[in-house]
Amino acid sequence: MRLRVAAGGPAALKVVAAAGAAAAPVRLVWGGPLERPLAPLISPWVPALELDSGTVLFSPNAICQFFFLARGEEPTDLTNQWLEWDATELQPAAAAALYTQLVHGKKGLEAVEALGKLLAHIEQNLSRRGTAYLAGDTKSVADVVVWGTLFPVLQDQTSLPSELQALRTWFQSMTLLEVCRKAADSVLTPKALLEFKSYLQKQPPPSLAMERATSNEPEEEEGSEHVLTEEEITAAADAWARGAAVLPKPWQPQKPVLPVEGMRNILITSALPYVNNVPHLGNIIGCVLSADTFARYCRLRNWNTLYVCGTDEYGTATETKAVEEGLTPQEICNKYNAIHADIYRWFNISFDYFGRTTTPYQTMIAQDIFQRLLARGFLLEDTVEQLQCEDCQRFLADRFVEGTCPFCSYEEARGDQCDKCGKLINAVELKNPQCKLCRGVPVVKPTKHLFLDLPKLEEQLEPWLEQSWATGNWTANARYITRSWIRDGLKPRCITRDLKWGTPVPLDGFRDKVFYVWFDAPIGYLSITANYTDQWERWWKNPQQVELYNFMAKDNVPFHSVIFPCSLLGADDNYTLVNHLIATEYLNYEDGKFSKSRGVGVFGDMAKDTGIPADIWRFYLLYLRPEGQDSAFSWSDLMVKNNSELLNNLGNFINRAGMFVCKFFGGTVPNMVLTPEDKRLLARVTLELHQYHQLLEKVRIRDALRCILSISRHGNQYIQVNEPWKRIKGDEKDRQRAGTVTGVAVNMASMLAVMLQPYMPSVSLAIQGQLCIPLDCFILSHDFTCTLPPGHRVGTVSPLFQKLENDQIEALRKHFGGGQPEDLAVEPQAKQSPPASELPPAPATLVAPSDPQLIQELTEEVAKQGNHVRQLKANKAEKTQVDTEVAKLLELKKQLALAEGKTPEVPASKGKRKK
Repeated sequence: MRLRVAAGGPAALKVVAAAGAAAAPVRLVWGGPLERPLAPLISPWVPALELDSGTVLFSPNAICQFFFLARGEEPTDLTNQWLEWDATELQPAAAAALYTQLVHGKKGLEAVEALGKLLAHIEQNLSRRGTAYLAGDTKSVADVVVWGTLFPVLQDQTSLPSELQALRTWFQSMTLLEVCRKAADSVLTPKALLEFKSYLQKQPPPSLAMERATSNEPEEEEGSEHVLTEEEITAAADAWARGAAVLPKPWQPQKPVLPVEGMRNILITSALPYVNNVPHLGNIIGCVLSADTFARYCRLRNWNTLYVCGTDEYGTATETKAVEEGLTPQEICNKYNAIHADIYRWFNISFDYFGRTTTPYQTMIAQDIFQRLLARGFLLEDTVEQLQCEDCQRFLADRFVEGTCPFCSYEEARGDQCDKCGKLINAVELKNPQCKLCRGVPVVKPTKHLFLDLPKLEEQLEPWLEQSWATGNWTANARYITRSWIRDGLKPRCITRDLKWGTPVPLDGFRDKVFYVWFDAPIGYLSITANYTDQWERWWKNPQQVELYNFMAKDNVPFHSVIFPCSLLGADDNYTLVNHLIATEYLNYEDGKFSKSRGVGVFGDMAKDTGIPADIWRFYLLYLRPEGQDSAFSWSDLMVKNNSELLNNLGNFINRAGMFVCKFFGGTVPNMVLTPEDKRLLARVTLELHQYHQLLEKVRIRDALRCILSISRHGNQYIQVNEPWKRIKGDEKDRQRAGTVTGVAVNMASMLAVMLQPYMPSVSLAIQGQLCIPLDCFILSHDFTCTLPPGHRVGTVSPLFQKLENDQIEALRKHFGGGQPEDLAVEPQAKQSPPASELPPAPATLVAPSDPQLIQELTEEVAKQGNHVRQLKANKAEKTQVDTEVAKLLELKKQLALAEGKTPEVPASKGKRKK
């Protein structure tokens, strides 16, 4: 195998050190950063390990773990935790600190400010365990990985706080290891570091890590193992004992929902989807699904919540689509508005109102804001040159022009951008321009337009932004993008267009024009609310009582953080401005981008045809929601997450808890006598519940989902340790213990049903029905209480999730992979595979190698399950239980082989050989 590393890149340090520490038989290939990355979204400085099988690993942590696995050192739960923490917490902060050092020239403690809490976390763990290394008394892959992340930042050790003695000792001992010294000497050479610094200077600062103190991050440090105190255990037991009587009663607002004096009034919008196309999964998670999850959470908290959205229907793209389909713009809007509404209905998006922008209210409100801006002197008039088609007798908007790109000579460039080289174009710069409507040759002519005087409004915008940032939750990318817009001063922005389809401009000399869509579209939030209730101003002209949350993808940020607020500030009519701007990064598809024209990716109207329920789509999209960086949809990962997290973890726990009540106690929740162990579990679950609230209040939707899965893992472990199926057969004491464990478990399942509702509403409803959870208990509090007391009867309990099979997933991957796919060949959950004797010989490689993160996760799962099987055998567990766990191990190994692009090994038959 061959390890390709770029000297100077910090990620190379840990893989070179790990190769040395594990004595891996690898050939090192040194070089500079790749001009063309080996895979999409991969930094040119990231190392690559090319295995003999042809698989390529890009994740530095996965490469390190591979070396140690190859040497026979299987990971423990603790080393896995450290590797995950390093990837999600430490690496972003270290990247920010390194940027501060190399680009800004900061030294000492000031340079590692972003690492403060994380260094303290390492100190705390080393001190508490009293071990020389992170995962024990001998060094492991965790030590090499964490040291490799820290060393480029802390190599002179002057920036290490003196009070962190355990950390200093560990760091020095790792640095003195020969393999680590050699790695540092070979990777971090002065010449290579200079080249890496030059690369960094051309990149934007890693804003997420640098802005943790002010972004929507939880106040309490994550990733640390919390040591329960006696006070916490006692408080949890007391809250449990008080039962459902202390829960607040669910509050139902009147219709229409209006602000209520003395309540927390939450107004939620998601960026209006453009009407001219079908939304793909990335569009759905970036806007409507994220907003819906938060809206459902707010309602469960008894916050008075209004969630509005609708289709954005005016502008050039609608006219273009109308020409393509031979319809009028209004017919296009009617057609696609219905398509959008059907998709969001299937995804269970809980809008209070889903409207559209082609309404009389839109015209009235947009023109009123325009008139107020005009009267206050915030509009300018200027003349611009634009292409005019004399045959069509109209000025041509950007998308109505095609021609030769002035940069790369591509002959089908649009009037706004070249699809080949990607550069932005002014339509008048095109060579050989053509009108897309009649194919005539347009001419350049001057035309008058109106501009929003943003420089004049800047003195109002900046103090408002500072206040909103100080008091609200803005994601780090929203802050960074906004700052980059205002850093060099704002410029006047054109707000009119020479189109027919749009809100008319009510001013002499401009009555043949319409408002530009990015002036007009955000006003749609107001007009859609006005179509919902004639008392819309109680929401939109009431900043004293209303908190406004805007959800969007990052490309929409400037229009919501600069242009729209400037319009409302300039109109000076007590408008409600955004308090919390929540922007996601991009969701990509497999190893590329969604493309309707090429048939690549899943679009909203296709998801239901896969046979996979809407709640599974919701869960997976929210599980990989791109909160801090771009993420990618993966069919293999969807299968793994469904089968491991939903089927084997969450579904397994809830089903077992309910089934024990039915099977052992006649469908009635038994009496419970809590032991100190049970009370510790209550406290641990309560901590997860608090973390869940803390994260969702900061709109960290993806991370809060992990709390639900963590609680169900605690529940599964609780059941496994206490074995109620055995104790129910024992003496009175054992039967009582079985009852306590069953009662606590089914109450955990009841709480999970409520916590799950924002994410998987149909599954939540199913759990509610199976366990007969009272409606008054379907409310989120901060305490874990006994909502299903002894004597409560449950209903019929059945499995919540079904396994996704590999052949089903492969059929879906092929179908949505581009080209001319055939109809779906495998009916999900139904079609059976033919006998092995009827299958053609397996090819050498069944599927393309998957992403390294998936390979790493599967490798960890295989190791974990292997340890579990060995432990069962050592404890002489029942054969049926061992066989079940072995079957799970074989399935995981099969998934790992497929992810690596290998042919899964067929287990040898254990039957008697025929002579």
